[in-house]
Amino acid sequence: MQAEGDLERISIPRTATRDFGVFYAEEHRRLFKALYFVCGNRADAADMMHDAFAKVWERWDRVDGMDDPTGYLFRTALNGWRMRGRAARRAAARIVLPSSTPDPYEEIELREDVRVMLRSLAPRQRAALVLLDIYGYGSEEAARIMGIRPSTVRALASQGRAVLRTRETRHE
Repeated sequence: MQAEGDLERISIPRTATRDFGVFYAEEHRRLFKALYFVCGNRADAADMMHDAFAKVWERWDRVDGMDDPTGYLFRTALNGWRMRGRAARRAAARIVLPSSTPDPYEEIELREDVRVMLRSLAPRQRAALVLLDIYGYGSEEAARIMGIRPSTVRALASQGRAVLRTRETRHE
């Protein structure tokens, strides 16, 4: 059956967008914890977290409409961390760094031991292990966050676990 007359365009209102403040409140602790394990210290993790949220906020009108804004946030943070690492390596190649003094409280808590172990891994292995084993993401979600294939995430995590097992048996 067909109606007679002119067609009228009916606008369907878009569903209400989520407020960026709500998104920040929901995600900042999880992102900070992930970045703490990836970066190795609170100051860098907080700095990277705030940088990532600032970048997401600048693009919030587009990010809010994405299927997975949290994944975009994590990917933005990890990309920032990788870029910062590259810049630090370039700077270190130009100058000689003074020796650093170890933190005397580093072995007090178990989480510090975990941090040290994770820091001994290659950056991509560490990121894969944090996303899969600590935060419980599936390989598909972790792959989206890291910008690589799911099979690569699984391979990196497997390699990282093997490295940790090897180091664990040497220290026993």
